[in-house]
Amino acid sequence: MDNLTLIIPTKKESESLPKFLNELKIFNCKKMIVIQSEDNETLESIKNFDEIEIYKQKKNGYGNALIEGIKNCRTEYWSIINADGSMDPKYLSEMLKKCNDKDFVFASRYIKPEGGSDDDTLVTFIGNKFFSFLGNFMFRLNLTDILYTYVLGKKKSFEKLDIVSSDFRFCVEFPIKAKKANLIFTDTPSYERARIGGKKKVNAIKDGFLILLEMLRLFLKK
Repeated sequence: MDNLTLIIPTKKESESLPKFLNELKIFNCKKMIVIQSEDNETLESIKNFDEIEIYKQKKNGYGNALIEGIKNCRTEYWSIINADGSMDPKYLSEMLKKCNDKDFVFASRYIKPEGGSDDDTLVTFIGNKFFSFLGNFMFRLNLTDILYTYVLGKKKSFEKLDIVSSDFRFCVEFPIKAKKANLIFTDTPSYERARIGGKKKVNAIKDGFLILLEMLRLFLKK
């Protein structure tokens, strides 16, 4: 997997990130930590890891972290994987294999029997189901877990998309614009583990409202 870079967006993850990086040592791929420059505590916690690349965001925000990380990686493939350890890296090899004849592969917690989650709440479960339904109905995405950002893809394919969302709206803007660009993607089962540490960064009500507005905006631009 030396042609793959893991894009690890990081914000106040000093508790979980060192443990997760230790787990990732067995994976022969590049690791890019995308971090806000003022997050000194997390930077201090990973100072002894030599095999990682640290990229300091130019603009704050989850979406910006992903956009900047993907655009600045230097491998053919990239994968988003969160710093809290909830996204299991054991699926990377299978996702990479499936991406050979695709542009992107999306992990899904809702493809049974293998898919599932130890971190989902009732609110996030309902939200994911609702937005996945909307995405499939409005844009024919054929995805089962639209808000889950465990994704692996080709850098050249991502560069065809003009993704601008600075926050969690990235979750829907990305697959919708990929569909509009006639890029090829699929989803694959994945089990979400309990996070090693840290707290959820998503505000279900606020971010859910912004995501809904973003989907409506993109639908009206069809």
